[in-house]
Amino acid sequence: MKNKIDLFDQLVAAHADAVRKGDTIPYTSLNGHMYSYFSKDGFLALRLPGDARESFLKRYNTSLVTAYGIVQKEYVMVPDDLLEQTAELKPWFDKSYEYVSGMKPKAGKKS
Repeated sequence: MKNKIDLFDQLVAAHADAVRKGDTIPYTSLNGHMYSYFSKDGFLALRLPGDARESFLKRYNTSLVTAYGIVQKEYVMVPDDLLEQTAELKPWFDKSYEYVSGMKPKAGKKS
């Protein structure tokens, strides 16, 4: 298996408008809303809207993300074998991007 972070970078590069951020915890965000991140536990978490989230959970037999004992209701764990298949994972990544693009931008810090 390729390095998981390299696979994440490959996925991000496949989306024209996505930008990978973060050094220790690689992630993507738009207008202040994170929509994917690579956890310190070594898995990719993807933020999906309700209908897509349910479909993803069933199709890939995976679960919601739990971080620091808290279930992150909008994030699904991406199975490692799916992470290796950029073409199959990309439509889900695209849905994640679309989902946060419809959210009101978070207020930025004043300088």
